[in-house]
Amino acid sequence: MTLIKFSSLDNERKTNPTLKGHKLVFITPWEPTPDYIDSLQKQFPDLVIECHKSEWRAPGTGAGESPFPIEQWKDVTIALTFTYLPQPKDAPKLQYVQLISAGANHILDHPLFKETEVEFCTANGVHGPQISEWLLLTYLAFNHHLPHYLALQQQAHWSRAKSDSIQDATAKTIGILGYGAIGRQTARLAVAMGMRVHAFTLHPRPTPESRKDRSWAPSGMGDPDGVFPSKWFSGSTKEDLHTFLRSGLDLLVVSTPLTPGTKHLLGKEEFEVLYKASPTVKVVDEETGKLEERGRTFVSNIARGPVVDTDELIEALEKGWIRGAALDVTDPEPLPDGHRLWSTRNVIVTPHVSGASTRYNERVLAILEENLGRVGRGERLVNGVSKEKTRKILVASPSSGT
Repeated sequence: MTLIKFSSLDNERKTNPTLKGHKLVFITPWEPTPDYIDSLQKQFPDLVIECHKSEWRAPGTGAGESPFPIEQWKDVTIALTFTYLPQPKDAPKLQYVQLISAGANHILDHPLFKETEVEFCTANGVHGPQISEWLLLTYLAFNHHLPHYLALQQQAHWSRAKSDSIQDATAKTIGILGYGAIGRQTARLAVAMGMRVHAFTLHPRPTPESRKDRSWAPSGMGDPDGVFPSKWFSGSTKEDLHTFLRSGLDLLVVSTPLTPGTKHLLGKEEFEVLYKASPTVKVVDEETGKLEERGRTFVSNIARGPVVDTDELIEALEKGWIRGAALDVTDPEPLPDGHRLWSTRNVIVTPHVSGASTRYNERVLAILEENLGRVGRGERLVNGVSKEKTRKILVASPSSGT
């Protein structure tokens, strides 16, 4: 029985505002609050809701034993979950799966995704606020020598020796490689600080309509109309990428998906392009306190570690081809104790925590609530995973995910 019907035409929409006939099951590592459940029941009085707390399991480690008995899937129409998914035969009425993750790579080979018409939606947009803060935080901390001054504080020593080389962000240029939810919120913050934004996407965005983003974002955040970039680059070739890298970037943000085509997207050749594209800048060496010349660009990676060639990044840092780097993702990951990257100068490394936030769950539930309303109105769901587009991405291996 198909309960969810979508149409772009008002007179063809099948509405069901109370969600009569629907059953929603939560299978999550956290439990929604009673207030949230009460709110859903008031909005959708005929919706049946069950909550089952699951253990947290990282993608690739297996789903583990489901806290939701297999036989109870038979009348479930909507599920909020992460790694726990039924086999198609066990969930004949399932119509919509809301993932609690922004990515969907871990479900692409599951029969429920590959072999059925079940709608899958991601939590794309939940990371935008906190990751954009991390990106600007680490860039500003580096520019203002915060690691140096924190070290002096631990030594109980007052010294303003590096103050004459502090750079602020005004009139600097940020290049965002992959202009999705995270990139768009980062652009909003950067523009507020007086920075110029250059965006790079796989497909051209020549018109105002083509630059719009229809994925979910917290109210008042992101760049839904695509108005912040002063320059927009696109393409799938190495030369397309290099044209973007030559555009005079002070900060390069790497926020593109990891695909076979984006592995080691940034390596020796790309760092050399960055170095040669702009005049070098004079900076004070953290260890010696002496002035030295380095490349203009600071590189920040919050995508996936393998998008950047680690050995060639280290070489670029040691040669001074780039000013510095901030990495929340590494290759390998976790970064082993004693790895060469730990002792490389001018790099900030954090253990894949930029997406952490006390408001993560709240935002996931906001997406679910939005989509339940759309189910009731017979409208297309937000953050839907296109099965056809997913297949094309995996085959084409683009150099940017948007």
